[in-house]
Order: sequence, then C-alpha cells, then structure tokens
Amino acid sequence: MVVIRLLFMVLLVAVTLLTLSSQRQPGDFNTATFIGLLISAAALGLVIVLVDAITPNKRLASVVAVYLGICFGLIGALAIGALIDTVSRAWELERGPAAIYIQLAKGLVGITLCYLSVSVVLSTKDDLRLVIPYVEFARQLRGVRPMVVDTSVLIDGRLDGLGQSGFLDAPLVVPQFVIDELQALADSGDRTKRSRGRRGLETVKRLQTTPALDVSVEERPIEGVSVDHKIIELSRAEGYRIMTIDANLRKVAEIKSIPVLDLNQLAGTMRTSHAAGERLAIELVKPGENPGQAVGYLPDGTMVVVEHAAERVGQTVQVSIANTLQTSAGRLIFAKPIDDAPSTAPAPRDDPSSDERDESSARPADMARAATEQPRVRDRPKRHDPPPPGRNPRR
Repeated sequence: MVVIRLLFMVLLVAVTLLTLSSQRQPGDFNTATFIGLLISAAALGLVIVLVDAITPNKRLASVVAVYLGICFGLIGALAIGALIDTVSRAWELERGPAAIYIQLAKGLVGITLCYLSVSVVLSTKDDLRLVIPYVEFARQLRGVRPMVVDTSVLIDGRLDGLGQSGFLDAPLVVPQFVIDELQALADSGDRTKRSRGRRGLETVKRLQTTPALDVSVEERPIEGVSVDHKIIELSRAEGYRIMTIDANLRKVAEIKSIPVLDLNQLAGTMRTSHAAGERLAIELVKPGENPGQAVGYLPDGTMVVVEHAAERVGQTVQVSIANTLQTSAGRLIFAKPIDDAPSTAPAPRDDPSSDERDESSARPADMARAATEQPRVRDRPKRHDPPPPGRNPRR
C-alpha cells in the first residue's frame, strides 16, 4: 500500500507537469503560478492518501458504489464539457487566457458531478430494486459464517483473550448501534455504567488491532426499538451468527432459528468434570445457606458445597464428591468431608444365627403366610369412656 500511494503521488505531480509544459504559450504562466499548481496537485494527492489511510475497513459494496458514481459523473462531465467547447468555439474563446479558465471550469464541473453521483449512489445503493424492477442482488455466504458481537460480550472482555489465542477464525461484525450504545454507557453519569462502557470500547479497539482476527464495523442503519432487536434483524438479513452472553437474547434468537454462540456455555463446557467419589482439597471460604454447610470454590470458579463443615470455615479440608448438579449459572458440586463419610463396611453381628432369622423372616412366602394365618380376635375390649365434648362420636 505504501508503494501504491507513493506511485499515485508521483503520477499526480507528473501529469500536472506534463499538462503545464504542453501549453503552446508558456509565457502565460509565471513561476508563482507554476509552483502553486504543483503544490495544489501534491496537496490534493496527500488529502486523498490520508482519507484512504484513515478508512482501512472498506466494504466491496461501497467501493462498487463509488466506482459507479464516478463513472456516471464522468459521463455527465463529458456531456457538459462538449457543450462548453461548443459555446467557446461559437464565441471564439479557444485562444488566449480564456482557454485556461474554460479548462478549469470543465474540470470543476467534472469533479462536482462525480461527487454528486457518488453521494447519490452510496445513499441509494440498497434501493437498486426500485431502479431496476424485479432485480435484487443477494449476498451468498461462503465458508465460515461471520458472527455479530453483542454489547454484553464486549463489556465482558473475554473475547479479546479468545481472539488472541487463535481459536476464533470466523470474521467478527461489530454493528454501529452497538458502538453507539457503548458510547452512551461511557458518557453516563453512573460510575459503574461508565466503566462498563469504556471497557467495551477498549475491547473493540483491541480486537481491531489483533492480527489473527477479521473485525469489521457494520454501519448500515437497522430499524428496531432496542439493540437486541436490531442484532436479530441484522443477523436474519445477512445470515450472520450471534455471539453473546445474554440469556434472554439467546432464547429469542433460538426461537427465530438464528445460530447463537454463548460464551458462558463455552466456559462451562471447558471446565474440568468431577465424578462422584473423587477426592479434592478445598478451602472453605464462607458458610452455606443451610445449617452445617460450608462453601468453597475450585480454581475455575466452580462452587463446592460441603456438608457438616460449617465449623471449618477458613480451613482447607479433604472432601469426597457426593453429587454434581448442572445449573444455568454453572456446575454445582456437593461434597462431604472424608472423615465424616459413611463407612461402607458391614456392621458386626453378635449372634451369627440372627442372619438366618432375618433372611427367613424377609422371605415373601413367609411374610404372606404370617399375614393370612393369624387368628382372629373375637373378644375385643369395650370402650366405656365417653367421647370428648364437641366431637362427633362417629369419628
């Protein structure tokens, strides 16, 4: 790009020199005019190079629109230039100092028409179907589908580390309305919102400077009430995926059949799994919600609830995992201290024959015979006590 820009500057100055030197009457130009025109040409080239340098992320649709606008402008400039040449010949203005002003007028008219054409095409490039009826160009996505980044992901900050690790190879799209929302948070009077907005803007800046990522800013206006609704409409129109940590946005996108990538689910999946019976050394940091419970945390943030360990808060104890529970907030582990775990050895029996009695009494046939062959009780004791006052005697 540096070589191309230098070549552009050299060609611009060289064309200006050749144009001035090709005049039949060089005496009409003094040294000041000559140097002024050269400086003007160099300044014009410098401005164009600076505009190109400050807009690194260019879209093919915008470039094609600019090209078409320039073509339309040049066609109009040729038509008006031919009209000016006809008038100048009729008035005999082709010679003398007036010819220079005629050439200048033709150049200014051409630049003006090119600018107006480019502006009109850029502002109406999405309405091509109105110009050419029944014709609409649809984008065909090839390869990995880009992902629209939500505001919550940018504020979270973990996306920056994920991009630098090289695992994220899909293009990222940051809508302009998401950047506007981050700017509104950064300008908020609330200290918490202000810090969140600034962190999100810094994340966008770091993502753009990460060599392993392809980050683009979507500036097309999207109709919608909220930012979440605009993200869903943009993803549906362009065929994008959504990256978020907002559970509500994920549910709405799933209802509308839009692919969603949740960083919280990814983080939960990457955590180490623990099976029942596994032993861990855990530091108890606070009491639990129920009496006798204590809570500790694994290095990955997983909460461990230990039974019968409330008096050991602040200590590191050896526990045995009893059960694991997967919740929407993450994995939850229930454990017991190893010294409080129930023993699996059978209890000793004093009477060896008691095993035979228990086994025989537990047989289904003996239990059924004992229930059906019991003698009836014919003489029941009569109750002579009167029923309590205020109670139904039938009950």
